[in-house]
Amino acid sequence: MARTTSAAALERTAREAFGWERLRPGQLEAMTPVMAGRDTLVVMPTGAGKSAVYQVPALLLDGPTVVVSPLISLQRDQVAGLLARAGAGSAVQVNSSLSDRDSDAAFDALRAGEVEFLFLAPEQLRKPEVLQAVADAKPSLLVVDEAHCISSWGHDFRPDYLRLHTAIEAIGRPRVLALTATASPPVREEIVTRLRLRDPVQVVSGFDRPNLSLEVQAFRDDDQRRDAVVLRAMGEAKPGLVYTATRRSAEQYAAALGELGIDAAAYHAGMRAAHRESVHDRFTSGELDVVVATTAFGMGIDKADVRFVLHAEVADSLDSYYQEIGRAGRDGEPAVAALFYRQEDLGLRRFFASGRVDELVLRKVVTLVSHADGAVEPTLLAQEMDVPPTRLAGLVNLLEQAGAVEVRPDGAIALAEDAPDPRAAAGAAAEVAEGHRKVEQSRVEMMRAYAETTGCRRQFLLAYFGETLDEPCGSCDTCAAGSARDAADSGSSPYALQSKVTHATWGDGTVMRYESDRIVVLFDDVGYRTLSLEAVAARGLLEPLEATA
Repeated sequence: MARTTSAAALERTAREAFGWERLRPGQLEAMTPVMAGRDTLVVMPTGAGKSAVYQVPALLLDGPTVVVSPLISLQRDQVAGLLARAGAGSAVQVNSSLSDRDSDAAFDALRAGEVEFLFLAPEQLRKPEVLQAVADAKPSLLVVDEAHCISSWGHDFRPDYLRLHTAIEAIGRPRVLALTATASPPVREEIVTRLRLRDPVQVVSGFDRPNLSLEVQAFRDDDQRRDAVVLRAMGEAKPGLVYTATRRSAEQYAAALGELGIDAAAYHAGMRAAHRESVHDRFTSGELDVVVATTAFGMGIDKADVRFVLHAEVADSLDSYYQEIGRAGRDGEPAVAALFYRQEDLGLRRFFASGRVDELVLRKVVTLVSHADGAVEPTLLAQEMDVPPTRLAGLVNLLEQAGAVEVRPDGAIALAEDAPDPRAAAGAAAEVAEGHRKVEQSRVEMMRAYAETTGCRRQFLLAYFGETLDEPCGSCDTCAAGSARDAADSGSSPYALQSKVTHATWGDGTVMRYESDRIVVLFDDVGYRTLSLEAVAARGLLEPLEATA
């Protein structure tokens, strides 16, 4: 089959501007709809080369490319990488770390047509002057990097991402490319909905990372678990990462490793920004053997030779877990992904997933907006509510989903047309929040199921992300123990994987996986549920949904 001119141009640009002799699997598939002007959602594993998906087309499109990126360190690394390539065009960043003078210089260069790539933190797009400057430049492409940050079901939720759809319209509605390294089916759906992508092409490139050795060690005693984590980190080839659930644990593990002569450092959100940046830089440059971190560390790390990722406690979801273990073995060489599991740790994750929204606070938001003379600036509303801007963004998001308020392109908040009264609006928003809470709790349960499965762990992970592996992988701990094959041989499959079914109580869902005598279904409204196949058959709990054309 002959290649299209567009494909040939993409491959030539990749070779001449970036020195890439060939594009990786999935990259050309993702670039093609972008070149055709289509909104596109790309899900590729860490290290698969997502940045290339926008960098190469950008050089072939008229007008600059705007990249929304959540972390200053990530923006800095991306800009430095582009500037190091003579043919890649000029790149600048604008974020809170820059002085007003440097920010003004970046926008002056943009206005002069001297900028090919403009990297922005999402909060910059709340500023009318930034929106105007970007709109005047007539961008051809807007890239939402780490797009899972827009999903309240995602593990790195950032309220500033919620307003991106209004910013996209305000700058002239260029084609949109959303990129993420991990997105389970409900997260993908929410990315599409919240960004208001138009008839998007979704490119989901293989989640399987065969070079990662997956294993779980179970413990009852916390002290024994701590000793095991430290000894494992000491014994594995370096460098490596250890993830913990709390800042205190990160400090304790780093200190314990340091006492054993390992160059280790803690990383968490409670540290000063300069200290965090120093740890990040020392790790990426090879000066540190191990970083012990909360989930604050890792997004955008460009380090290919991480040999292990150990989880000292369970992650909040398999979305988080996959993102974090994906930082190991990006060079394709063997690497270890091990979870040190205590069932008691799930209590903390369930606690975080069980928070309920205060209807009185929601009602106050609607009341203040309804009494205002026109749309309200979010900063002023947050001050009047006496809540942090990030919390206000979450409240407004719920009320917007409930049809009570709307967010204008400039970020101002107004009462929606035909909005219900404040009491009814708060109740509707609380119902939306309750649906999210149920999904969050179901995701914690899926994390437990992964830790406790006797089936193939790789099959389990891939099924969670909507992919299938026909046979046990043969290289995870359950495969090595023989239990994975036993579990695979003992199950029956009355419904096809990824088929649609409906439940009288929980509504429509998708069959995600089988394990022995159980079936896991992802329901649209309540998240993941594990059912007994015997009960399903005896009581007719699931009915297949006919596919529609």
